[in-house]
Amino acid sequence: MSENYTPRLKTLYEKSIREKLIGQFSYTNKLQAPRLDKVVVNMGVGEAVADSKKMRSALADLAAITGQKPKETKSRKSIASFKLRDGMTIGCMVTLRRERMYEFVDRLTTIALPRVKDFRGLNGKSFDGRGNFAMGIKEHIVFPEINYDNVDQVWGMDIIVCTTARTNEEAKALLTEFGFPFRN
Repeated sequence: MSENYTPRLKTLYEKSIREKLIGQFSYTNKLQAPRLDKVVVNMGVGEAVADSKKMRSALADLAAITGQKPKETKSRKSIASFKLRDGMTIGCMVTLRRERMYEFVDRLTTIALPRVKDFRGLNGKSFDGRGNFAMGIKEHIVFPEINYDNVDQVWGMDIIVCTTARTNEEAKALLTEFGFPFRN
């Protein structure tokens, strides 16, 4: 990305969304308006215990989706019934900020979510009480960066959108303005 590039959603936030939120919640300062802080994308790969090739495949797919190198997550304790030992790689995650975060949210809301089969909207109750929203996707192949012919296994992923909002209502208003399709 060039240094003059500004993502579409960031420009939209600065020009109209922030002003709507200031009017809606009657803030006295524009810095009080909630904004996106970070997006964490997590992919659990339990099958990687038996086959390390699946972990490499999941890492490559997550890197393609987010445009950033994922970090491997390791188990904290041993569980004999799962054949899991302490320190084994069992997943991967990426924390997106700034331009990459806005680009990911844009692709998520405009391309990936409409491609989900039998999609009826996001659950509006998936907030944590502090303005953060969590959602899950059952198939990572809904993202356009993934070539379906090259996929050996379909992975699910968790997406956590962290905002600077103080309440669930503020966060829901912010995410609705960004185009998140919440159920009524």
